[in-house]
Parts: sequence; C-alpha cells; structure tokens
Amino acid sequence: MRAPDLLRLALESLLRARLRSVMMLVAMAIGVAAVIVLTSLGEGARRYVTGEFQALGTDLIIVLPGRSETTGLQPGMFAGETPRDLTLGDAQALLRIPSVARIAPIVIGSVPVSAAQLSREVPVLGTNADFLVVRNLAMGQGQFLPPGELDRDMAVCVIGSKVRSELFADRPAVGGSVRIGGRRFRVIGVLSDTGRAIGFDLQELVIIPVRSAQQLFNTESVFRILVQARDRDEMPRAQAAVREVITGRHQGEEDVTVITQDAVLATFDRIFTALTLTLAGIASVSLAVAGILIMNVMLVAVSQRTAEVGLLKALGARRRQITALFLAEAVLLSVAGAATGLAAGHAVNWVIGRMYPALPVGAPAWAVVLALVTAVASGVIFGLMPARRAARLDPVVALAGRR
Repeated sequence: MRAPDLLRLALESLLRARLRSVMMLVAMAIGVAAVIVLTSLGEGARRYVTGEFQALGTDLIIVLPGRSETTGLQPGMFAGETPRDLTLGDAQALLRIPSVARIAPIVIGSVPVSAAQLSREVPVLGTNADFLVVRNLAMGQGQFLPPGELDRDMAVCVIGSKVRSELFADRPAVGGSVRIGGRRFRVIGVLSDTGRAIGFDLQELVIIPVRSAQQLFNTESVFRILVQARDRDEMPRAQAAVREVITGRHQGEEDVTVITQDAVLATFDRIFTALTLTLAGIASVSLAVAGILIMNVMLVAVSQRTAEVGLLKALGARRRQITALFLAEAVLLSVAGAATGLAAGHAVNWVIGRMYPALPVGAPAWAVVLALVTAVASGVIFGLMPARRAARLDPVVALAGRR
C-alpha cells in the first residue's frame, strides 16, 4: 500500500466518523493551547520583571539594613537583637568611595496629600537629586529635587502625573502647593508618564527631600541606599568598598546586605524560568489525557470496524499495513489537533496582550516545539495499541463481524 493511498484511507475513515474525530481533535487542541498560553504567561512575567530591572541600569548596587543568612534568618534574631539602621551619614560616607558615582537614600511611607479641597492617600518617597539619574526617570514638567546636602530640609516636592491630574485638574501644578501630612510643600516638578518601576507606580508618587521625609515619618533611618557605580567594570570593586565602609561605620559589624542589580535579576530569572517550566509540565498532562482519549476511542473504532479490517486482510493487506493505517489516523488527528491548538493558543495570547499591553506575552520557541512534539508523540504512542490490535484480528472472524 502506497503512502498516498494510506493517507487517503485514513482521512476517509476520519471523515466518516466526524463526531468522534472532532472530539479527539478538540481534546488535543486544548492540551496544546494550554501549553502555549501558560508558558506565555510565565515567560511574559519573566520578561516584564527583567525589563523593569534592566530599566534601572546594570551599574546599580542596593544596600539594605540587616545581613542575609543562608538560613533566611537575620543575625541576632533569637537573641532579641535588631539590625542597625542605615543613616544619612552612611549614605554620605559612600560618596567618598572612588568607584561610586552617585548615591540615593530612600525613605518611604504613605500619608494624605491634599491641594485645595481635594485629598488622597499616596506613597511619599524621600530621596535626593541623584535619584532621578540613578533610577533613569524623566521629568514631564518643571525640575527635580535641587542638589544639596542630604540633611537639608526643604519644603519642595515632585509629583506624579496622576497625582497632578487628580489634585490640580486643569490648574497648573508647578508653582502650586500641596499639604503632605499636615505640612505645606511647593510643587517644583511633575514626573513624566513612565508607568511602574519595581513596585512603585510613578504616576501616583510624591517625592520630597530625604530629610523632610525623615521628619515627616519621625525616623532617623533610611529604608535603603541605592548606589550607582562609575561604570559596569567598577561594580565588584564598588560593592566590596561599600560593604567595607558600612562595616567600619557600624563598629566592625557586617550588618547590611549589599546586592547588585544583576544578582537580583538573576534570582528573578531563575524563579520565573522554574515557574514557566512547571506550568509547561502541568499543561503537558492535558496532552497525555488527550492521548489516552485517542487510544480509548480508537479501540472502540477497531471493534466497530472489524469487518473492514477483515476485508482488507482478505484483499492481501499485511499486518504492517493494517497497523500503519490505524496509526496514520491517530497521527492525523494529533497533527490536526496540534495545529488547531497552536492557532488557538496564539489567539488567546493576542487577546491577553490587548488586555494587558505592559505584559510581553509570547510563548518561547521551546514551548511551541515541546507542545507540538508531545502532541504528535501522544498520538503515535497511544494510537499504537489500537493499531496493533486491529492488525492481529483473524480475517475470517473479522469478516464475520466478530470481535
């Protein structure tokens, strides 16, 4: 039996049992679409986080209070000790490191911000003038915080675009004033509409000088210190120097965590890669279920087509040819289901991309190949048993219509 004849017979058999064929095709398509969509979501999340971190630059060092241990606990936890706070003095000392270009201490909190009769609760971030460059931000109107000493208290602020529209409406914001936590600040600038940046919605943010924020939140410590190295090659030297300076200022106790942007990015990359692989594995189970469905339906089809098998054997068809015929049906169903699932998966991805434009949804190439190969392999593996059963039928018994 020639290959074209084999495919024609297999296709005619599938068309004769349309309902059965459509049911198996849909099952396989759902499995493939599930793999495509779930891996796209995992990969999209990984790309989004990677893009957010890369937007900050590759020369950033982050200093956090408290030293991370391999156990996940802070030192002195069971002794009732707390990590020593970071201070503006610590931040100022880091500027004396030759390999450090800029520093940006951060104090963060949430308080009511009002203008005229309008008021709303917004996150307020205290920092210095270098924060604009360190975080790669852009101004929409006016100017950013003026340069000066870190401990200088100034009643000026920069607001996000959404805060401006909600508190000032059509009135000009720059030059106006807002009340932040009971204190009046003059608006000197509005951030450009730059979206979100690692946990902060910049459109809803109010930025004030770091010393003003400390007084507002009644604290002498800083949440963290962002340090920008002079260039990427200086990163290892700058990281070691930062740790050494802070340790020296804290009486020889290394009680801070110094991490680089690349280290944070690599950690998130590993987490989301593992998540994507897990989602792919879960979705692949549906392909195995679809393969089992193909096997069960094909076994029923063999019992219903015993007379056809007997006729083929009576006409001289060998076992190998009978096996190939039934196997070709299973493979055709798998390929058609895989193609349909691939199209459906990409269609769902397109819809998700339209609903959430910030999420770069797209299935990785390996996931597409995995879905297609697994679908076809399921059809071959689970279609082999019914095909071999049909090939072993006795022609005389089969022609009599017995199973």
